[in-house]
Amino acid sequence: MGRRRRERGRPISGILLLDKPLGLSSNHALQRVKRLYDARKAGHTGSLDPLADGMLPVCFGDATKLSAFLLDADKYYWFRVKLGETTATGDAEGEITGTRPVEGITTAQIEHVLPRFLGEIDQLPPMYSALKHKGKRLYELAREGVEVERDPRTVSIHELELGEVNLPEFELKVHCSKGTYVRTLAEDIGEALGCGAHVTALRRTGVGPYTGFDMHTMESLEKAAEQGQAAIDELLLPIDTALSDWPEVRVNADSAFYLKQGQAVLVPKAPTEGWVRIYHGDEFLAVGQVQDDGRIAPKRLMTGS
Repeated sequence: MGRRRRERGRPISGILLLDKPLGLSSNHALQRVKRLYDARKAGHTGSLDPLADGMLPVCFGDATKLSAFLLDADKYYWFRVKLGETTATGDAEGEITGTRPVEGITTAQIEHVLPRFLGEIDQLPPMYSALKHKGKRLYELAREGVEVERDPRTVSIHELELGEVNLPEFELKVHCSKGTYVRTLAEDIGEALGCGAHVTALRRTGVGPYTGFDMHTMESLEKAAEQGQAAIDELLLPIDTALSDWPEVRVNADSAFYLKQGQAVLVPKAPTEGWVRIYHGDEFLAVGQVQDDGRIAPKRLMTGS
């Protein structure tokens, strides 16, 4: 038998709320942070375009088991829209593909069209997106001048708030479901106003339960790393904060034993449906799901797995 390769890096667990800078891909940012922490295992929870900045949760160790839940979580963005110009990419990076007059458009007209984008809406995924068509990213096809047919997707816009208006530009804040394309939202608002639009700035301000949390810039991380591993580790959040908006259940030692064996258990006064966080004492034991018979089945074990 071959010798098992020794894993490199520290076996740390936790979640870092990175303030991803402009001009850096999400994967590049992840690799830089992983090196700073000398982490054995790390992953991010949903890409941000290089021309977008803001919150990029980075999961270390056991927290990577929860990354899918953050991928599915609601997102929060601030963005700036410029009326009168459409671009190939829907943002300021692409070449201008059309111009239309904006004279006569008022703040009141913007306020009038915004409510039609609340709730469930259909979006056509842009060609400049990471979706795949026959194994190839759409943005790769777009750069080759190829356009393919896409099916509309239903997304949910929970809140859409108008901020500062300095026409032909204005700012918006949006709370939306996963899979929402902010560039497409801006373009559709522009079409509703009859003049077209594109995004000139985009910042993600929150992911799932992480709203109003402090974020850490690459520069602040590098400065903390110079003080030693303890200083940079203090910036990590506990892994269960990723699910802080979920109900929690607490089990005794016997139930904890069976859960660790992958078996479902009956927990008195537990929720009757949905996902839960499971604790034994102060230990975050697992992510569980309530079954039809009322028992809670472990879906992701956090320790000893």
